[in-house]
Amino acid sequence: MSSIVATAGRVRLAAAARTLKPRCFSSSLRRQEGENAPKPPKPIDDSTSALDYKRTLRQRPPPLPSMDLPRSRSAEEAVTNILYNTPPPSLQPFKKHVLNCLVQNEPGVLSRVSGILAGRGFNIDSLVVCRTEIRDLSRMCIVLRGQDGVVEQARRQLEDLVPVWAVLDYTDTHCIQRELLLAKVSILGPEYVEEQLLGGPTHEPRRSPHHVDPKLEREAALAQHFEHSADPEGAAPSPPPLTPSQALRLKSDNLQAVQVLSAQFGGRIVDVSEHSVIVEMCGKTKRVEAFLALLKPFGVLESARTGLMVMPRTPIKHTEEADDADEGGDVDASLLPPG
Repeated sequence: MSSIVATAGRVRLAAAARTLKPRCFSSSLRRQEGENAPKPPKPIDDSTSALDYKRTLRQRPPPLPSMDLPRSRSAEEAVTNILYNTPPPSLQPFKKHVLNCLVQNEPGVLSRVSGILAGRGFNIDSLVVCRTEIRDLSRMCIVLRGQDGVVEQARRQLEDLVPVWAVLDYTDTHCIQRELLLAKVSILGPEYVEEQLLGGPTHEPRRSPHHVDPKLEREAALAQHFEHSADPEGAAPSPPPLTPSQALRLKSDNLQAVQVLSAQFGGRIVDVSEHSVIVEMCGKTKRVEAFLALLKPFGVLESARTGLMVMPRTPIKHTEEADDADEGGDVDASLLPPG
C-alpha cells in the first residue's frame, strides 16, 4: 500500500514539473528585443551600396521587346544558309538611343561601362559624364545607334554592374536635349584658312611686304610654277597677299556676318582676336549641326562639342474640371462671326 502511495506522489510531482515554465528575467528579454530592433541604413561609402539598393528593389524585368523575324524559308534556302554561314539579317531598323546612367562616383566606372558597349560592337556617338548635386553620385548620358532588342540587352547588362545604380532609356521620353558648341571662325574668308592654319597659334596669314627685291619675286614665281607643273592634278592657286587696308575691310565684313548669323541661332561671340573669333552656341543636335554647316563658308579653324545632355520633362497635371469647362463651356454670341 505504501508503494502505491509513493508511486502516485511521484506521478503528481512529474506532472507539476511539466506545467512549470522557466522564468526569464526582464533584462534578458530587453537584450533580445534590442538585437531584433531595426537598424538605420548604411551610409553610401562604396559601390556595394548600389548593389544593396538594387537587391532590395529586385523585380522581375519585363520581357525583351519583340524583334521582327524574317519570313519562313524553304529547304533550299535553309541549306544554302547553313553551307555559306550567312544568317538572314534582322528587319528591325537602327535608330538613335539615349541612355542615362546613374553610377557611383569612383575611379574605373567609365572604363567598365564603355568596355561593355565596345564588347557588344556599339559605337558611342557622344558620352557626357559629371558629378551630380550628390557627392557620391555621377550621371552619364550615352548616345548610340542600334536595334531596340540589342540596346535593351546592353542596358540590362550595364545595370548589373556593381557600381551602377540604374540605367534609364530616354529614347521615347519627352526630354529637353541640349548640346554646346565652340567654334573658332576665320574673319578673313575661306581663301586664307590654309595659310592661317600654317601661321601657328596666332593664325596670321602672310601679307604683302613693303619693299621686295624684283629678283626674289622672279625666283619665287619660278619655284611656284615648277611645283605646280610637277603636280599632275594641278594645285589650287594661292590667294594674293593682303594689304593692311584690305585685311581690315575683310575683317569688318566677315565679323558682322558671323555676328548676325550667331544671333539668329541664339549664339554669341565670346572671343575676338586679330584674325578669328570664337562663337558659342547651345541647342539641339540638329540645330548645332545646321549652325556649324553655315559657318563652314567663313572658314572654321577649330570646333569642339560637348555631346548631348538630356533631362526628362515634368508632366503637367490637368484637372478634370478644366477639361469639362473647355469642352462644354458657354459660348459668347458676340464673338461669333456674322450670319
